[in-house]
Amino acid sequence: MKNVSALPNPEQKTILGMPVALFWGFIAIMIFMTGDGIEQAFLSKQIVEMGFTAGQSAMVFTIYGVTVAIGSWLAALFADIWGPRRTMLVGLIIWVLFHVGFITLGTVPENLNMMMVMYGLRGFGFPLFAYSFVVWIAYATPHKKLPTAMGWFWFAHSLGIGVFGSYMPSFTIPAIGYNGSLWLGLIFVIIGGLVGVLMTKGNYEKPKDENPSETIKNGFTILFTNKKIAIASAVRIINQLAVYGFVVAMPLFLTSEEVGFTTSQWLQIWGAMYLVNIFFNLFWGFVASKMAWHKVVQYFGCIGVAISCLLFYYVPITFGPNFWLMVCVSGFFGAVLGAFAQMSAIFAAIDPENRGAAMSIHNLSAGLSQFIAPALAGILYTMLGTEGLVWSLAGFYLLGFVLANFLKIEQEGPAVKRENSDPVGNKALNA
Repeated sequence: MKNVSALPNPEQKTILGMPVALFWGFIAIMIFMTGDGIEQAFLSKQIVEMGFTAGQSAMVFTIYGVTVAIGSWLAALFADIWGPRRTMLVGLIIWVLFHVGFITLGTVPENLNMMMVMYGLRGFGFPLFAYSFVVWIAYATPHKKLPTAMGWFWFAHSLGIGVFGSYMPSFTIPAIGYNGSLWLGLIFVIIGGLVGVLMTKGNYEKPKDENPSETIKNGFTILFTNKKIAIASAVRIINQLAVYGFVVAMPLFLTSEEVGFTTSQWLQIWGAMYLVNIFFNLFWGFVASKMAWHKVVQYFGCIGVAISCLLFYYVPITFGPNFWLMVCVSGFFGAVLGAFAQMSAIFAAIDPENRGAAMSIHNLSAGLSQFIAPALAGILYTMLGTEGLVWSLAGFYLLGFVLANFLKIEQEGPAVKRENSDPVGNKALNA
């Protein structure tokens, strides 16, 4: 069994569900993700404007998704072995080195092969930084506060990658161009990374009775030994298929002659999704304190995103380049997407004595979504067009609705069931 001192301390001070000791970590995530996400809504268009095809652009994102998936899985395991702070530092260094290479060897000389290599290697950086902090939250937060604490993480994450990261290039691209915007992203990542590594004060005590090889083994085998983890993994992959699929396909569709939006308008439309999403990440966390966590994912997340996928195609096709109407569609998408924030708490609660392993699968699934979605979007967009893509994505979210039904967990926490049978263990778990 794990050293129980590594489990959450219910006396950890929180404000509105946020662990106070980790405050600067949330700030760091917001700043870091601003820099990390600055290119997400324009990079596919930039690559196409270089003269490459939409399929080649999708390949860049797909390779990036592979390394993100691997880095996401490793983040939680390394956080258990090294501690989150050290893992975050490694992620920061990797990101900075290969982002510089991505610009100087890839986008500036317009070298597709180097873009694939450097952007792909940069993909290890963001999850090692951000998702190791998720593990820090999982260990530092009292069980009942997990939904709101994770909501705060996704609030900071979305505020950075979505709002600032999407809106800022709509102003910087006309002023300093694509590559200038990429250099600006580097500055934000360095600042956010240093804040996270140097200023986050929350204590973290890793399990002392596990060696590194056992930690890595558990981070893989738990997917096969715990059925709920496997089901949760599938739902977590589905979670962001539309997000990462749309950043490949929607810039091409909405700025095409068929629809007629400008690139700046698309960036602002996409930014509206994240602007709404940041508040609903918190909102659904409070809703989850009143109802079953998995029901929030089912009825608001899966059904809501399925509907919004269809709206992203049929609204502009029907009403043309109506900016404010598309802002409303994007905002609705962000609102219902926020319901999936409960997946982080569900993973942590499924196997509370193996949170590091459980969160490694959570992170792996998030990374796999970034790998699968661009590849899937590239294939479906090429074969079926935008209409076929949105219907296919809606179908995946309906599948997620069915799977999420099997993710009911004990929301009162593991200590409740041990109260009578193991008072000593119960006391330790809550120490």
